[in-house]
Amino acid sequence: MSAPSASRRRVLIGAASLAALTGPLAACGRSEAPVDEQGRVRLRFATDWRAQAEHGGFYQALASGAYERRGLNVQIIQGGPGVNVPQLLASGAVELGMGSNSFIPLNLVAEGAPVKAVAAFFQKDPQVLIAHPDPALKSIADLHGRPFLLADASITAFWVWLKAKYGFTDDQVRKYTFNPAPFLADPRAVQQGYLTSEPYTIRQVGGFQPRVFLLADEGYPSYATMVLAPNAFARDNAQALRDFIAASAEGWRDYIRGDAKAADALIRKDNPDMTQDILDQARETLRANGVVDGGDAALYGLGAMTADRWQAFFDVTAQAGVYDPGLNWRSAFTDAYLPGRG
Repeated sequence: MSAPSASRRRVLIGAASLAALTGPLAACGRSEAPVDEQGRVRLRFATDWRAQAEHGGFYQALASGAYERRGLNVQIIQGGPGVNVPQLLASGAVELGMGSNSFIPLNLVAEGAPVKAVAAFFQKDPQVLIAHPDPALKSIADLHGRPFLLADASITAFWVWLKAKYGFTDDQVRKYTFNPAPFLADPRAVQQGYLTSEPYTIRQVGGFQPRVFLLADEGYPSYATMVLAPNAFARDNAQALRDFIAASAEGWRDYIRGDAKAADALIRKDNPDMTQDILDQARETLRANGVVDGGDAALYGLGAMTADRWQAFFDVTAQAGVYDPGLNWRSAFTDAYLPGRG
């Protein structure tokens, strides 16, 4: 797997049509999860891309038996180029799914889809801006006037926040096709990326250490790697959902701070294109930047979300015209199923 491909779904999945979600998920019937022959609750969890370190905590919980010890039979269904997690939830093909950024739950609310974020295992959205080495670049504000290589979906996502905060303009935007060649060829270019993917690729291909700006460290309030649950499923399987979140939190703690060998073996089994060097650098990057256990998680535990963060994200996007200011943004999430809240 190439590193740029690993980050593609973060922008593309948020742009997918969600209209279908107002159908099956809006039903008022019961939604109990099935039970296997050993009495364990069966849960299918869809990720947002092919197996990688950014999913490591879930694989760790599977490998260590954290799910099984809580009476769960969890199947991780890896995503890919043609996989749309909200549509899988809508069709009932999975019980739970991964949300890549805070736009996705808010988009669901805007579409009237009864789905919420119930945990956020990345306290920092790993979205980055990448520039060539330049001593004059001290912060994102120093990127004024430079061409930005952005994917189409990014223009209605984190670019909204960048324009609001720094005064960047749309005439700076150039088409990004997930190929680093145009960036490497232009020393003034700025390229979007994912903290654990593109910087590593550029170091390998370009032979230099790029200047990397993590948007979260500059105040970008989006969560990432969220667990999404249909409202009816959460209502009718509350204990199983709490157990899934608690086991996933244990898995993420051990994946980031403990021995990740068993989880990495499962990742490579699901995704044979994955290599150990990519896994190792990604896990170290997540750890070094406090992506999993920093922010709200340092105060309230892994998976934590706060109303303040959600409101901050909604306010800036609504002011930029992405959402109706009257949208009930509180419907996008709940902390009722997090450890210690039940």
